[in-house]
Amino acid sequence: MTPSSTPRPGVLLGVDVGMARVGVASSDPSGVLATPVKTLKRDAKKASDISVLVKLAAEREVSQIFVGLPRSMSGGETASTTMARDYARELAKSLARGGVETEVRLVDERLTTVSAHRSLHAAGLDGRKHRAVVDQVAAVEILQQVLEMIRHGQSSPGQLATADDAGINDEG
Repeated sequence: MTPSSTPRPGVLLGVDVGMARVGVASSDPSGVLATPVKTLKRDAKKASDISVLVKLAAEREVSQIFVGLPRSMSGGETASTTMARDYARELAKSLARGGVETEVRLVDERLTTVSAHRSLHAAGLDGRKHRAVVDQVAAVEILQQVLEMIRHGQSSPGQLATADDAGINDEG
């Protein structure tokens, strides 16, 4: 699949990858609103979480998936950044193997989890109950940020993650 230089129409997915869980959010087809979908248990050995994302992408006819790229506050790379890049690459490989033509892009997600916790606290949800939904809320924030970028004229925000060994292509 060739990378697009303009936003692709259709449903978008936002993904917040953590060591234990993966939060998933989806946009409406017109790209106005991001809503939570589910929290997946991270499965590094069997990649069942990636299989679920591939299935969601196919079922919802997703045009692009945006994986949060957790950089340090100074914008540097961390172990979590490497983990997110590897996850995005594996997702792109699985989509390609499954015949699902969906781009995977990495977008800066500094502070989305902190912001998600604040939003849940402001909504009155007990801190002990945050774990069940915080990843979904972070995924919503990642995707809502992408939707805003697109609305403000940025074409295909983030970096394209490819299934080949070259890794991540910086395009925007």
